[in-house]
Amino acid sequence: MTAAAALRRRAPLWPHAMARVFAVGFLAVAIGYGLMAGGRLNTEAGPVRDLSERLAAALGHAALHVRITGLERQTPEAVLKAIDVRLGGSLVGFDAVYARKALEKLGWVESARVHRIYPNQLDIVIVERQPFAVWQRDGLYVVIDRSGAVMGEATRESAGLLLVTGEGADRQVSDLVNRLEAHPDLGSRVRAAARVGDRRWTLHLTNGQRIALPEHGMDEALTLVEDLNRRHGLFGKAVAEVDLRLKDRVTFVPLVSDAADAPPEETAQVGQR
Repeated sequence: MTAAAALRRRAPLWPHAMARVFAVGFLAVAIGYGLMAGGRLNTEAGPVRDLSERLAAALGHAALHVRITGLERQTPEAVLKAIDVRLGGSLVGFDAVYARKALEKLGWVESARVHRIYPNQLDIVIVERQPFAVWQRDGLYVVIDRSGAVMGEATRESAGLLLVTGEGADRQVSDLVNRLEAHPDLGSRVRAAARVGDRRWTLHLTNGQRIALPEHGMDEALTLVEDLNRRHGLFGKAVAEVDLRLKDRVTFVPLVSDAADAPPEETAQVGQR
């Protein structure tokens, strides 16, 4: 057999080379996909994350369409940061259940729904908590919702909310506000309320007066305060405190400039409230 004939009969080499290139390429993509799915390439910044996002885009798994609904006070950026996603970033290995749980750990989120629409869409629905009061505890001022859940630190925007203090005030403030709504003349004057021993309330009015409410029979006590104001102009009197803790009497503490010159407390007997 001549040399020329041997060359003609030898199998061509290019199919083998192409197969090796394909195998190496497939292995590289598989490794890259596995690393992304495991979150190993999703660092906060830098060329590694850029590579991850480029590979995700090439595979059609980049976050190109993200819809967030339900936001009133927060921003979409805060939502994406909480679930570690950025627009155009990788969605490889994205876990919608984990993302929902991460969002619901945020103080200002009451509930969340996260749905991924393959390959490159996210649909996120947020229900925000509504600021209800400011709770002062251990020197800190935090905003709470009606249920007492802490939403975050108080800001200037929280200035118009009712200020409550004391242990248990976060859990009981909703009940207090509900009761005050039945007494609008008094309720509109309450600027703060202190929970005492997690048993009763002392109201602080805008005119500086304090109303010490009883542990039991609070509705009757609130009615009595409004009645005293209607008949005797209580809110315009020089009275520092109205003590209603005892069922059969009301004690008035006069307003004086010097406690040393304070006259004795005045007590009025009360039959029926």
